[in-house]
Amino acid sequence: MPTTATISLQETDGPRVGARGWAALVVLMLPVLLVSVDNTVLSFALPEISTALSPSGIEQLWIIDVYPLVLAGLLVTMGTLGDRFGRRRMLLIGATGFALVSALAAFAPTPGLLIGARAVLGLFGAMLMPSTLSLLRSVFQNREQRRLAIAVWAAAFSAGSALGPIVGGLLLEHFAWGAVFLVAVPVLIPLLILAPLLVPDSRDPDPGRIDPISILLSMATMVPVVYAIKEFAVAGVTPLVAILLPIGIGAGFLFVRRQLHAEIPMLDMALFRRGMFTGAIMVNLLSVVALVGFLYYVSQHLQLVLRLTPIDAGLALIPGMGMMIVAGLGVVPIAKRVRPEILVPSALVFSLAGYLVVAFTTHAHGVAPLIVAFVLLGAGIGAAETVSNELILAAAPPEKAGAASAVSETAYELGAVLGTTILGGIITAFYRGSLAIPAGVPEAAADRARETLAGAFSAAEGLPAAAGQALRQAAADAFGTGVMVTSLIGGLLVIGAAVIAALTLGRRLGR
Repeated sequence: MPTTATISLQETDGPRVGARGWAALVVLMLPVLLVSVDNTVLSFALPEISTALSPSGIEQLWIIDVYPLVLAGLLVTMGTLGDRFGRRRMLLIGATGFALVSALAAFAPTPGLLIGARAVLGLFGAMLMPSTLSLLRSVFQNREQRRLAIAVWAAAFSAGSALGPIVGGLLLEHFAWGAVFLVAVPVLIPLLILAPLLVPDSRDPDPGRIDPISILLSMATMVPVVYAIKEFAVAGVTPLVAILLPIGIGAGFLFVRRQLHAEIPMLDMALFRRGMFTGAIMVNLLSVVALVGFLYYVSQHLQLVLRLTPIDAGLALIPGMGMMIVAGLGVVPIAKRVRPEILVPSALVFSLAGYLVVAFTTHAHGVAPLIVAFVLLGAGIGAAETVSNELILAAAPPEKAGAASAVSETAYELGAVLGTTILGGIITAFYRGSLAIPAGVPEAAADRARETLAGAFSAAEGLPAAAGQALRQAAADAFGTGVMVTSLIGGLLVIGAAVIAALTLGRRLGR
C-alpha cells in the first residue's frame, strides 16, 4: 500500500495545461522579477545611498534588512489570508500597494524615512510572494509541467538578479539613487491588467482561521531574534542581545504550541512532519543566506575597492547570474532521473568551490576571481533552488499550497535577512576590528571610516592625496580580512545545506 506522501505526489499528476496556463505563468513571473530586481538594485545603490543620506553602519544594514524582515514575519499570515480570501485577490492588493510605496521610497530624504518605506514595502511584498507560488500550483496540476514551470519561476529570480545590476547601473549612471525604486511601477502595471484575465483565483476550502495572537507571536519571534543577531554582529554580546534573544525564542515556542493545539491552526504544523518538505525548506534557507551574503560583499568590493562604475560592476556579475538561470532550467531533465538527495548535494559542491575561490583570492585586486567565484556559486544554487522549490510544493497537499508557499517564501526572505545580518555583520565586525587608521587622518574622518567601507572611501575623498590613498588601502585590507573569514563561514553553510539535502530529500512520510 502506498504511503501518504506517495499518494500526495501521485494526486498532483493532473491534466496538462495549454497556452493560457503558460501565459498565466508569464504574469506570475512579474512580481518575482520585481522582488529579485529590487534586491539587486538596492545592493548596487547602497554606496550612493550611503553617500547621499550618510546612514550609520546599523542604519545601512537596516535599509537592506527591514524589508525582508517585515516580509518574512508576515508571509505566513498573508499566505493564510490568501487561502481564505483568494490568492489572486491578495496578489492584486499587494501589487497596488507595492507600486505606490515604491514611488514614495524613491524620494525619502533621510535614512529613517527610507527604512520606514522599506518596512511598508515588506507588508505589501508579503501579499505578493506566497500568492505567486500557490497560484502556480493551482494552474499546473501536472507534475511534469509544474516542475518546468517552477524552474522558470525560479529562473525569474536569477533573471531579475541579472537584470538588476544592468538596470540599476544604467539608472545610477544618469539619475539619483531614488530611481531604483521607481522600477516597480512599470513592472506591476501589466500585472494589475493581465492577472484578472489570465490567472484563475484559488483558495483553501478549509482555511486556517485568522488568529491575531498567532500573527503577533510570529512577528514577536522574527523581529527580536533577527535584531539580536544584528546587534551581536555589530557590538558582540550586549544586554540588548541577552534580552531580545530569549524573547524571540519564547515567542516562537508559544507560536508553535498554539498551532499544535488549535482546532484549525493558522499554520498547519503537520507540514513539517514531512521530512522532504522540511529538508527542502532548510536547503532554501541556507542557500539564500550564502547567495545574499556573497552579493552584499561583492557589490561593495566591485564599486568601492575596485572603483568600477555601477554599470561595469553589474556587467561583472552577469556571467554568474546567467549561470543561475542555465543551471535552474538545465536541472529539470536531470531531476527526472537522479534522486534529489544525490542531485542537490552534488550541485552544491559547485557553490562550495565558489566560496573557496573568494576565500583564497581575497586580496587579489582583479575582477576575474570574483566572476569565476560567482559562476560556481550560481551553478550550485540555481540547481538546488529549482529542485527544492518543486519538492516543497510536491510534498504539500494541494489545498495547503498557500501555507506551503508562505513557509517557502518565509525561508527565502529569512535567508535574505540572515545573509546580510550574519555574513554582512561578520564582515562589518572584522572590518572594524582590523582597520588600522593611518597617521595623519583627522579624528572625524577616522570615525566615519570605522562605520562602513563606504564611509572610509567617502572620508578619503576629503583628505590630501597621500593620506586619502593610505586610508583607502587600509580600509580595503580590513574589508578583505572580513571577507576571507566570512567566505569560509559561507562555505560551511553550503556544506550544511548539502548534508541536510542528503539526509532528508529522499524521505517520504511513513517510510
